[in-house]
Amino acid sequence: MSSGDKILNRISLDCDERISQIGAETDEKCAQIMAQAKLDADKISAEIADRAQSKVKQMQAASKSRCDLETRNAFLKRRREEIDKTYSEILNKMKNLPDEDYFELIYTFAKKLNGMSGVVLLNEKDMNRLPKDFLARLEKCGVKAELSKTPCDIESGFILKCGDIEENMDFSAILSEKRDAIEDFINQELFKA
Repeated sequence: MSSGDKILNRISLDCDERISQIGAETDEKCAQIMAQAKLDADKISAEIADRAQSKVKQMQAASKSRCDLETRNAFLKRRREEIDKTYSEILNKMKNLPDEDYFELIYTFAKKLNGMSGVVLLNEKDMNRLPKDFLARLEKCGVKAELSKTPCDIESGFILKCGDIEENMDFSAILSEKRDAIEDFINQELFKA
């Protein structure tokens, strides 16, 4: 082999060695890049999974909150309906008492007007079933009054007109005035905890 061939052979060997070295470095660099890419991908994947899980938890919490609110509103609506129904039944019971009991209730309410005087206004139905001693019984309750000959537009009870002032003793007005206390009582009786 000539010295030119030896040089070429040596150059070729050096090139092969360098190519091999570059190939090894490239393989090592690729392995590092792939390892880092896997780490980055795992990290990104974990972050996405965490965000997704957090979003799912938020959606579940919002859904539960909405469900709880709708359940509470439905319960309150039902409770309100039951209270209104009971309130109406109380009023109807008061209005439809037998005559004697009905007027005893009027006398009970008249006692709240003790010391007042004026004109008593009744509805037509009550004027037609009025006890003979009605005015005397009112006087025993502390109300000195005369009876209006004209029926008034109330459903039950009476109105005591004292000049320009009217004391509304219509059963529905009395119940409305006491509605909060009645609702508290109904809540205690119907919806005991």
